[in-house]
Parts: sequence; C-alpha cells; structure tokens
Amino acid sequence: MFYARFRVKGKLVWRSLKTDRVTVAQMRLGDEVKKERQKAGSIEAVMKGRMCFGDALAVYKQRIENSRDLKPRTKTYHQERIASILKSWPGLEKQDLARITKAECLTWATGFGKELGATTFNHSLGILKNIIEIGIESGARYDNPVRAVKRATERAKTLRLPEPEQFEAFVKEIETSGSGFSKPCANLVRFLAFGGFRVTEAKFITWGDCDFKNSIITVRGEPETGTKGSGEPRRVPMISEMTQLLKRLRALQPDEPLSAQVMNVHECQKAMDRAAKAVGMTRITHHDLRHLFATRCIESGVDIPTVSRWLGHKDGGALAMRVYGHLRDHHSTAMAQKVSFSNIRRENVLNTEGAHIA
Repeated sequence: MFYARFRVKGKLVWRSLKTDRVTVAQMRLGDEVKKERQKAGSIEAVMKGRMCFGDALAVYKQRIENSRDLKPRTKTYHQERIASILKSWPGLEKQDLARITKAECLTWATGFGKELGATTFNHSLGILKNIIEIGIESGARYDNPVRAVKRATERAKTLRLPEPEQFEAFVKEIETSGSGFSKPCANLVRFLAFGGFRVTEAKFITWGDCDFKNSIITVRGEPETGTKGSGEPRRVPMISEMTQLLKRLRALQPDEPLSAQVMNVHECQKAMDRAAKAVGMTRITHHDLRHLFATRCIESGVDIPTVSRWLGHKDGGALAMRVYGHLRDHHSTAMAQKVSFSNIRRENVLNTEGAHIA
C-alpha cells in the first residue's frame, strides 16, 4: 500500500493513497496535496475571520467526510445537495460570506424551491444554514441570513398500496418480463415485502443471517455503520411466505456459503415501474414494499408496537402510529361490527324462558 508524505505550511502530513499500484498512487498524490493545501487555506481564513463561502464550504465538507456517525450514502447525499445549491446560486462559492444578504437568500429559495419536493428543499436549506454557521463561528459575520427563509411544509405521503391479488399480478409481471434479471428482481420484491427491510438492509443479508430453525432473520445493515438509527442488529420473524421463498432459493443454490448474500440484485425500480403500468396499479417504490409489509401485519392483527420493533424503529411505535394509525382505526371499526346486543338479548330471553318452564 502506498502512502503520501508531504508538508503543508510546515505541517507534516501522512495520507494513505489506498492503492498498491504506483501509477494510481502518482495520480492520487497530486489530489491529496491539493486537498490539504485547500484545507489549510480555509482554516487560515477562518482564524483571520475573513472568508468566502467556498472557505466555509471546505470546512463543512471536511466535517462531513470525517464524521463517524454518517453512513456513506448520507455523505454522498450531502455532496449531491451541495452541488445542487451551487448550481442554483451562480457565483456563491466565491462570494464574501459577510456580504450574503437575507434578500439574496429569499430570492434563491423562491427559485430553488420550485424545482424540489418539500423534504429535499428543507435538507438543502439546512445544509446552507450550517455552512454559513461556520462563518459565524470564525467571526466572519454575526448573523445567519438563511434563517429568514421558512422551511417548506412537509405533508405525509398518501399510501396507495396494492391489494393481495394485485400484488401477486404485479410480482408475476416482473417475473415473466423476459429480462435476464426478471426472476431475481421478482425475488427482491417478495423479499422486501415479506420482511419489511429497507433496500439498503436487504443488500447485506446473508444465508448465515437466516435461522430456519427458529424462523428468524437477523438484519445487520451496512458492515461499517450497521442499521439505520442505533446501528444495532434486529431480528425479524419469517412469515410463512418468507419461509417458502427462502427455502426455494436455498434449494436452487444449496452449496452457497453462509457468507453469501441472499439477494442477487439490490434494486429493481425500473422493473417495478414497468410492471405497475402493465397491471394498472399505482407506481410503488422499494420503500413502499416496507410499508406494504407493515400494513399487512397490522391488518392481520399484529399490534403496532410489535410491528414497529420488526421495522427497527426505536421510538416505541410513535412513528408507526403516525403512519399506520388509520389502519388500527379501520380494524377497530370492523371489529365493532361484530358486537351485537340484540344477539345477547335473544339468548338471555331464551335462557330466562327455559328457566321459567323448568
């Protein structure tokens, strides 16, 4: 493995170039030196209290990259949002941080918000606010003009999930599409729907995580950061359809090591979009299959706190109650229809009459 050793402003820097090929190492060396010089320049600007937006941005990127609490996908998402902000605000990166005004922020938000959903807009707004906060920390300015921009109202997504018969037709359409990945894609759809996994969790589930004896699947999440939230593994029971699916797949590959991943594909959104259109149902996403699992569980009589634990929520069911509470109400209404005082009264009359005759 090759390492870089160089000095920036008198400081000796060591960096792994993450390669054992000298040609690749030589190319990466220049990038590492440039990155460290930019970082040093940003820090110096912070110390002097004079900085442009790009200086604060460099510090922010460094904090994100070095964070141990953020998953790789989250770090990538931050980079995507930053790129979107810079594209929508020409010249921002070189602008003096102290000269950014509330009016400019409001004008940017008006145009930027038209192109994005509420959640994405709010994430971008938060990132922009945090970048300027770095300028406040350094003394480059004393207020944050982004605070003048109001967050967009986020409305809960209306769940439009397929009925059991429609779901079967949907999966069958994926399975028989004729693509080389049609069967693996159909298996992934079933796997997500029968287990309620996030698509990023399903990717890392191995045969060793599937306990057929106790009908339990252990969800560990990404190898580096674990599951979303606490990072701790969780145990999800195998419903009957999941057991049938896994036994069928295992029979096709009995010699695969326990370390092998259960799923051969890790996403199938295009196949799902095509199949939904073909069977005439509303488009659904990988995450909607997680909602479908929770919905079927609750409709089958499983209480919401238990479903919440299966999904990996750590709030005791508060989030699940907000998302799926209406299902509990519908179930309650259906159960109430079974209660009849007239039947009880008729039985009591018969019993009374019988007792009188006797």
